[in-house]
Amino acid sequence: MRTLKIGLFLLLAMLLAGCASSGQVNALDKVQYAYSAAIRWGDFEGAWLLVDPKYREAHPMSEIEFERYKQVQISAYRDLGAQTTPDGLAMREIEIGVINRHTLAERSTRYTERWRYDPEAKTWWLTVGLPDFWNGQ
Repeated sequence: MRTLKIGLFLLLAMLLAGCASSGQVNALDKVQYAYSAAIRWGDFEGAWLLVDPKYREAHPMSEIEFERYKQVQISAYRDLGAQTTPDGLAMREIEIGVINRHTLAERSTRYTERWRYDPEAKTWWLTVGLPDFWNGQ
């Protein structure tokens, strides 16, 4: 009888852990969808709000940098693959189609999103900042 109780307890613990993890996965899906929608529609200031507050504090964006994003239009946002790491990070490889509004030249660039879960805020944060369409130039 005691073995049965221990087995049921372990099963219940695993189910509860699965529910918590499932909730985090759903939250990750929602925040990634919101982020990709913001990027696709050119709402880079909205996308910036999904970046980790620690990153935003360490790497503040100036008004000029936000204005630079207005020079491009996003033509594609493709998820090429995703994975999670043992330390609880989620990574997603993205291909983004970018059109220069002045020259109408289109190109594509790859970008790796890295997400971390914040248990205090109960949300996922992007830890790498916005995509750099200018290769640091």
